[in-house]
Amino acid sequence: MTSEPAPLRPHPLLTQYYADEESRRRRVLSWFDESAADYDWINQAMSFGSGSRYRRQALLRAGLAPGMKALDVACGTGAVTTSVQEIVGPAGQALGLDPSTGMLLQARRHVVRRLMRGVAEALPFPEGRFDFLSMGYALRHVVDLRRTFQEYHRVLAPGGRLLILEVTPPRSRLSFRLLELYLGRIVPLLARLGHGGRTSRDLMRYYWETIETCVAPPVIVAALNEAGFSQVERRVEMSIFSEYVAVR
Repeated sequence: MTSEPAPLRPHPLLTQYYADEESRRRRVLSWFDESAADYDWINQAMSFGSGSRYRRQALLRAGLAPGMKALDVACGTGAVTTSVQEIVGPAGQALGLDPSTGMLLQARRHVVRRLMRGVAEALPFPEGRFDFLSMGYALRHVVDLRRTFQEYHRVLAPGGRLLILEVTPPRSRLSFRLLELYLGRIVPLLARLGHGGRTSRDLMRYYWETIETCVAPPVIVAALNEAGFSQVERRVEMSIFSEYVAVR
């Protein structure tokens, strides 16, 4: 009898915030629920104001087109989903999925038409349901990369395309220190000024620490290949924005 492989975590447990996997899920979900009202302007600060334009360009580069059926996993406040919705147009379908009720309420305010509560590791859809699947800056919050990518592969139709956006620490030591200063210190200080106060600050500190400790890009590429994807590729923009693309 073969045992289940150990989960491939996107980063080690950060025990200064939680003791185990179960408490990690509760803590992170609570953070996102409580900071949802602040998340959009914080996200703009983190992306240096280029977020909307960059997301749209990345989706188009990955092959999103009018008329497609698209799923945006861990949609948050709907920043990526809104762009997906615009690109697929009235002939297509755009669905946003997230475990946080607070985030989904914000996404509804942004006129995201179709939303559902759920997690990446157990997608509530039949096999081959979508032509395109996106995930924006949330891969570090899943439980198991292998299980997540298996689910992505399952719900995509043959020929369906995948785009995962992430922030990756730059190789240059100076660039890394500057990014650490900005995302690890300045953004959390700014975040505390919002409605979420200390909760938003703590989430942004945690956000940087998950970036800093995330598995290396080759691990993510290998896990996508292992899940059965083809044409797996990592593209890098502005030395820190990673675009993982693949085809079912």
